[in-house]
Amino acid sequence: MGRLTLILLTSTLLSSYFHPGRVVDAQSIFTIREVSLSMEPSNDVPRDTNVTVRCRAVVSSLGQEVLNRQYTILKDRVQVYTKTTTSSEDLLYPLPMARAFNSGKYTCQIAIEDKREVSKYQKLTVTGLSKPELHLNKAVVNEGEEVTVRCTAPGETGSIIFYFYEDSKEIKEEQVSSNYAETKIRFTSTGIHKCHCAYTVVVVPDAFRSEQSNIVTVSVKEIPYTPVLEILPIYKIYEGDTLDISCSLRRPQYNSQSTQLILSQGTQLLSSGTKDKLNHSLVALAKHSGEFECRLEIGNVVKVAKKNVSVTELFSLPTLTMSPVEVFPREPLTLICKSESLASERLHKEELTYTLEPSDAYLIPRGAGVFQGKALNADFNYTCTATAKGIMKQSKILTVRPKLPVSAPKITVLSKVILGRPFEILCNSSTGTLPINYTLLHDYMPMDMITVKQPYEEARFTVTITRTDDISKYICQANNGRKELSRRLDATVIVPLSHPTLTVVPTLGEIYEGDHLYLICGVQGTPPVTFKWYRVGNENPLYSTTSNSNNTDYQVKDLAKHHSGMYFCEAINPANTAVGSNPVTIEVRMALWKKALIGGICLLVLAVLALLFVLYYRSKRGRREAAAELSVRSAAL
Repeated sequence: MGRLTLILLTSTLLSSYFHPGRVVDAQSIFTIREVSLSMEPSNDVPRDTNVTVRCRAVVSSLGQEVLNRQYTILKDRVQVYTKTTTSSEDLLYPLPMARAFNSGKYTCQIAIEDKREVSKYQKLTVTGLSKPELHLNKAVVNEGEEVTVRCTAPGETGSIIFYFYEDSKEIKEEQVSSNYAETKIRFTSTGIHKCHCAYTVVVVPDAFRSEQSNIVTVSVKEIPYTPVLEILPIYKIYEGDTLDISCSLRRPQYNSQSTQLILSQGTQLLSSGTKDKLNHSLVALAKHSGEFECRLEIGNVVKVAKKNVSVTELFSLPTLTMSPVEVFPREPLTLICKSESLASERLHKEELTYTLEPSDAYLIPRGAGVFQGKALNADFNYTCTATAKGIMKQSKILTVRPKLPVSAPKITVLSKVILGRPFEILCNSSTGTLPINYTLLHDYMPMDMITVKQPYEEARFTVTITRTDDISKYICQANNGRKELSRRLDATVIVPLSHPTLTVVPTLGEIYEGDHLYLICGVQGTPPVTFKWYRVGNENPLYSTTSNSNNTDYQVKDLAKHHSGMYFCEAINPANTAVGSNPVTIEVRMALWKKALIGGICLLVLAVLALLFVLYYRSKRGRREAAAELSVRSAAL
């Protein structure tokens, strides 16, 4: 590109020389041949090294014209330095005491008037980070008190992420654009705590991690406040017992600092207040087994006292069951409500009573927890309640779903029934509660059974029959606790074709020219039948027809000699198996009148020949006799 610019400039000068009237701008006669960038002393340096970024531009120009050069240094495509000069000396961009933040890809761009050139990039890597320094404003604090923590990265610049640690566990993170970060840490546990920090300098796409800072210890003193949790009774607690719970505060004398007490179990708040003691009573239930908590809040300090309580059930949660497990509408049923276990040392079996809900459920009590009656026509929900010593427990809901009796199934075929071939039979009831057992019977003898459990399932049976009257012997039984029979299977049985024959009228040997020929094709099997007649040597049928009869004919009128040959027929019915007859040879004989005519002509020819022979003989004999007479006469003379 520089060489081409130089050629153009030379051409411009020559044109100006030979055309003195033309004006040329001397400042535009130059070319930027090359721009390069280098790192001194090296591309890889340790921290605190004085680095110089050198940008060299080689520019060719005509004469002694002064050119304004604008240099731009870019780091990772971001401008970091720019300078305009008329000097042809290299541009120097100093990086004193280089740090990790100075790492990156550098390029140099030079612009002279409307021309620009950019160097290839050079990557600078500065290794090593200064050790971070950690400072705390307090070394001894009370629990819950805050401490100001400051972490410094001496001499570092750029985007820095600081990490703060308490007892080797990271607790905070701060990202800043300076070389220090400050935060506050609250100590909630007593004892000696060790703190340190570290940092990362972010230079996209890289990041440089520092070493660990100095360790600073903090002594956390306990404040003299203690929560106290008491629960009575202490030992064996049964349902129905009264639980007396107190949550109190033990504090130093003459100390009136504001406090908050909170008594809770799990997520349930039982009591709270600013007094030094909370009292709470409740009737123990099985659900109260678990952990109780007395929580003390003093400013930002939280102290907790906990105790576990185990409540023994007087009786277990009742279960409601049905007998029998399945019923049809209006059939007898029994519901049984029962608690499987009870604390016999506190409760007698007779003290436990059971009630059924809803009360108007049309079921009559027949003993402790036993209820009898008849199933309704629709679904119905029942629950039962067990009660003793003021404790009430309710069972889960029992839904009684009376089964819908199965309807009489329909029996159908899913495909054509062809004698001797497999086909499918479908049994289906339009109504009835699943599962339903479908049984295929033949002459009332079970053949196979299929259980339908889902609405999308079907009872399909594959069978084969060898006699046409077997089809009506199949019936289907549906059973879902109630049994129903279908009607007998009614379907058309297709008998495949067999025994094909081709009959010729008139009989062979009596077929003459001019006669009418009848080729009769016959088969055994179920119509309709499609018949085709063929002549050996010809792929296309001579004639085709469909008939509801087992035989039909193909007629050839006015027979001629060229009709002689071998003929056969094929037949096919809905069983889709074609059968063909044996070939029959047809010889068309000459017509009788032609034979008689030929005989008459032959006799006529023979008669003419005989007459000619007689005439010839007689004429020859007459000449001999005349010659003899003439000879006699001559002799006489």
